[in-house]
Amino acid sequence: MGMLCAVSFNRYGRLYYFDPAGFSPQVGDRVLVPTDDGPEVAECVWAAQWVSEDTDGFPKLVGLAADEDLRRDELMRKRKAEAKVAAKKLIREHALPMKVVAVDHVLDSGGQGPRTTIYFTAPHRVDFRSLVRDLGATLHCRVELRQLSARDSARVQGGIGSCGRDLCCATFLTDFEPVTIRMAKDQDLPLNPLRISGACGRLMCCLKYEHPLYTEGGNYPRSGERVSTPEGEGRVVARHPPSETVTVRSYSDGEIRRCALSDVCGSRQAYEGRSST
Repeated sequence: MGMLCAVSFNRYGRLYYFDPAGFSPQVGDRVLVPTDDGPEVAECVWAAQWVSEDTDGFPKLVGLAADEDLRRDELMRKRKAEAKVAAKKLIREHALPMKVVAVDHVLDSGGQGPRTTIYFTAPHRVDFRSLVRDLGATLHCRVELRQLSARDSARVQGGIGSCGRDLCCATFLTDFEPVTIRMAKDQDLPLNPLRISGACGRLMCCLKYEHPLYTEGGNYPRSGERVSTPEGEGRVVARHPPSETVTVRSYSDGEIRRCALSDVCGSRQAYEGRSST
């Protein structure tokens, strides 16, 4: 048991959780958080409070941001905006198939002066050596360009998924696990790219969440199988392992009903025979 607070580097951006380390930040306070490039300013969006989880593994706040820290943060944000405008302009001049996704700026990178990192997406590998030289001359600092995959791009930009919630990759997913079209087929989902693709254009990561329920969740009748229900015989239209129910179309009146799995007595022998093949 310990105390945690949540901070964000951008308004409505991804939340990061920290041990307040004896400080008492309130909602709206600017705090200093540790990063690989030194302490950075973030906004507290969830005041420090006691939680039941063990907080030993969480990083600790450096402290509350002072006026000097706020001025430094404002300067960094200004440099990022300038770098983004310059990068877009030079990309157009060089006629490169690149799209700027995000920009990061460090005022002093390990005693080597300022550094700007520009993250971009492209349909293929791009020769950007001349672009880097022009960016360095324009921004007067060391410039690095890093190409992101479609999923990494969605993680950096964030957004809202088809479920109405923030993208998983932008909130809690730390590693991308393989997602295959077989997972969609096993869950009887329509193989329509618009229905099963995420904001990144790839298969939705959440297809993996419920997949074990469909492959290991018990003896469920397949779609199209003839079954018996309390209302009579019918054919399975869909199955819903998370709620342990199946949707059945009745032979007698054509009505579609949702029945509990325990009430459905299908052709178990035929089904088990198909499952074993």
